[in-house]
Amino acid sequence: MRIVRYALVIALLLALGHDAFAQSLPAVTVSQLSNGQQTYSLSIQVLALMTALTVLPALLLSMTAFTRIVIVLAILRQALGTPQTPPNQVLIGLSLFLTFFVMSPVFTRAYDEAVVPYMAGEQDALTAAKNAIVPLRGFMMDQVRENDLKLFVELSGHEPYAGPEEVPLSVVIPSFITSELKTAFQIGFLIFIPFLIIDLVVASVLMSMGMMMLSPMLISLPFKIMLFVLVDGWSLLVGTLASSFLA
Repeated sequence: MRIVRYALVIALLLALGHDAFAQSLPAVTVSQLSNGQQTYSLSIQVLALMTALTVLPALLLSMTAFTRIVIVLAILRQALGTPQTPPNQVLIGLSLFLTFFVMSPVFTRAYDEAVVPYMAGEQDALTAAKNAIVPLRGFMMDQVRENDLKLFVELSGHEPYAGPEEVPLSVVIPSFITSELKTAFQIGFLIFIPFLIIDLVVASVLMSMGMMMLSPMLISLPFKIMLFVLVDGWSLLVGTLASSFLA
């Protein structure tokens, strides 16, 4: 739960760090009318913050390990032939907590370099947000493929950058997401192969026995589940996913 708190605080810093929030504005404005009554109105800061908070979760998930993990788990479910098991809530929950596990060093560094100085009054919100972005940028640059980064640099119409620290987030984020999609589908392809072999063997046996009206998926399902359990598939897959970000 400490990592969850780190992520939430960093998300708030990212929202508060926008140029529009560089100046301190009152959250609620109280106006005195001529008849003695008072009216209350929300400032633009609060409205912009509430709008940013609706976008920040999706943005942060796109900048973390969540994309690769959730896609691989979804492909595994299809390969097993159980499109509804585990349910979506379980897969998303597992993906989120595995993402927090993988991203814990990044979140801890962002917390130490941005949140702690900001809470101590040593940095303003804009500086803290910039410092919080640095670990996330480093994580994305470590995972992004050179071809994908080069593609989006060319699409942006900019000359090649002198170093990775000069690449803007508008280029890094789509390059990172594209790289994660490629990696996730490569892992999913390797997961699919053994289950596909089981389906082919079962279909061939049923064809040779003349049972063409019997669905091969119905017969192969328990064998695929048995194989997955015997090789301790969940531990193997989760461990592989976590270690894939360390390579």
